[in-house]
Amino acid sequence: MDQRLLVEIIQRHFAQQPEAGMLRTRLYLALRQAILGRELAAGECLPGTRSLARDLALGRNTVLWAYDQLLSEGYLEGQSGTGTFVSDALRSDKAAPPRRLIGTRREGISKRGALIGVDAASSRIQQGAFMPGVPDVEHFPFKVWNRLLARYHGPGHSALMQYGHGGYGPLKVALAEYLNVTRMLQCSPRQIVIINGSHQAFDLCARMLCDHGDLAWVEEPGYWGARNVLRAAGLRLQAVPLDERGIAPTDAHWATPPRLIMVTPSSQYPTGIVLSLDRRLQLLERVEECGGWIVEDDYDNELRYHDHPVTSLFGLSQSRRVIYLGTLSKVLFPGMRMSYMVVPEDMVEAFTLGNAELYREGRLAEQAALAEFIEAGHFTAHIRRMRAIYQERRDVLHETLDSRLRGLVHSPLTQAGLQSLYTLNGPADDVQLAHEALQRRIVTRPLSIYYADPPRDVAGLNLGFASVPVEAIRPAAIQLAEVIESHMTARRGNPLRPAA
Repeated sequence: MDQRLLVEIIQRHFAQQPEAGMLRTRLYLALRQAILGRELAAGECLPGTRSLARDLALGRNTVLWAYDQLLSEGYLEGQSGTGTFVSDALRSDKAAPPRRLIGTRREGISKRGALIGVDAASSRIQQGAFMPGVPDVEHFPFKVWNRLLARYHGPGHSALMQYGHGGYGPLKVALAEYLNVTRMLQCSPRQIVIINGSHQAFDLCARMLCDHGDLAWVEEPGYWGARNVLRAAGLRLQAVPLDERGIAPTDAHWATPPRLIMVTPSSQYPTGIVLSLDRRLQLLERVEECGGWIVEDDYDNELRYHDHPVTSLFGLSQSRRVIYLGTLSKVLFPGMRMSYMVVPEDMVEAFTLGNAELYREGRLAEQAALAEFIEAGHFTAHIRRMRAIYQERRDVLHETLDSRLRGLVHSPLTQAGLQSLYTLNGPADDVQLAHEALQRRIVTRPLSIYYADPPRDVAGLNLGFASVPVEAIRPAAIQLAEVIESHMTARRGNPLRPAA
């Protein structure tokens, strides 16, 4: 197709959804609609990102992001050395009629709904080298789990097939004992609320603790999923930068105190920084003074590669203005979608009722199976086993990249979690770099997308090692090192090369 015609098609679809969010989201939607409407035929070769960005008067990163999203969803196919093509999966003997994209309030999507796409970075790709945040599920003891689950799905347990209210009691007892031993966090089972994943916890906290328009602080850089949930709940967000001791609010920040502070103090995501004790105490003191709340997301507390657990903010808190979040999905399997909250005593009734009214509880049979799984020792045994496996994989990735890229990347050996952050020393465009790696079937997450304020971003790659078999890590890491070397050599050789 003539590129001028392609530009006209994109511009037409681009203009049809002006309220769909950021430019990158609008471009992605425009290209997707052109593909679904068969205006771009299967096998059609798309222009290079630099050329298309110039013709559309957009930044190259905008085009790269749209291409990457379409690649990950299967609308496009990347062929190394030959270009980017419309997927053959969309080939059909009978052209589908054009479908009008729902992209404005008049057509159905609200402004709030459209804003969800502004900071979206979720992907259909959820495994492989080096997808961050994904555990290895092949080593999960499914025989044990299926036996327990079958027991509670069988006769005599009809009560577990009904709606729940407050969660399954024995599971909350098991979790309270576990947190007391592993996190030095003393709470009663009554204070635990069972939920379906961390995103539901973010949403419940926003709705139960904040009113529309209240100010919430998030870490910079930080998890975009939390930003999206809080924004969709109607909160105003302020990104507070980090330093080597964690989130670092200044007096200017405290001059307009927040209602909610979202933090990952034990292993900041994605940097891995541990919030220092003085900062922890300062946060607790200041939030008490201003009447705000801290949401402590302890997303990887089980997967630590040292023998010194970090005391939780909830455990330190005397004012009890902290909500503690823990997840079981990272250590068991993501599809479980089971997490828990620990709330102050005086908030138990409100959160229990809010959870039941907003989301309708269930899955009691799974909770019963999990309670027995923990009580019988399978949970801690699985954690010990996976911790050793993940540590070996972390070490192989670190050694391979460190030996190949000495001086080009910087990464302190991560002490917790399922991923390692590599910052880039020298001229680099991490969004473009991630795109180039994806062409080699290497999945990464550019560090810059974790920033809410782009002018502050730092170039780097977030690499997950947990779901990659140890024998596959080295060859994949060597491929990635080649991509990084090539990218940074090209950028260094052309200092006037325009940024995307």
